[in-house]
Amino acid sequence: MPSGLYAMFLQGGETGGPGILTPSGGLMVWTIVIFLILLFVLSKYAFKPITAAVQAREKALEDAIAGAKHDREEAAKLLEEQRRHLEASRDEGQKIVASARAAAEEVRHDMLETARTQQQELIDKARADINRERDAAIADLRREAIDLAILGASKVIEKNLDEKSNRDLIEKFLTSLDANSITR
Repeated sequence: MPSGLYAMFLQGGETGGPGILTPSGGLMVWTIVIFLILLFVLSKYAFKPITAAVQAREKALEDAIAGAKHDREEAAKLLEEQRRHLEASRDEGQKIVASARAAAEEVRHDMLETARTQQQELIDKARADINRERDAAIADLRREAIDLAILGASKVIEKNLDEKSNRDLIEKFLTSLDANSITR
């Protein structure tokens, strides 16, 4: 047998009554009655609000998860849309650059063509000026040659014919000569 205070506790104290671990019918009935009353009160006043709170919490969590999934899907859609817009912007930018290059090339070609045209016009104008100056120089040379020929002929003949007939005579003579033999 156990000794001391522990033994007294198991045996019901100093009075010698039943111990705490010894089964007692009245105590069991009262324990079950109190348990059932407490179960009824808790089920009526505590379990329903607690269950409702737990269900509300579960619903809030499910809604939050569904909202997060929806937000994630929406974010994925927006990201894809932004990627499409970015790609479209890149394509448009490349088209603009290509168009600008083509326009620049066309402007460059037009400028070169204009420069060539102006160059050709200047060359043609210079040739026309040269031809005009050459013709004017040849005409001056002819006049001087006529004047010299008349002067020389009048000295040789010592007779002065009228100037108009002299000039006509010498012009006929000079036109009969080859133009190349005069310019050499």
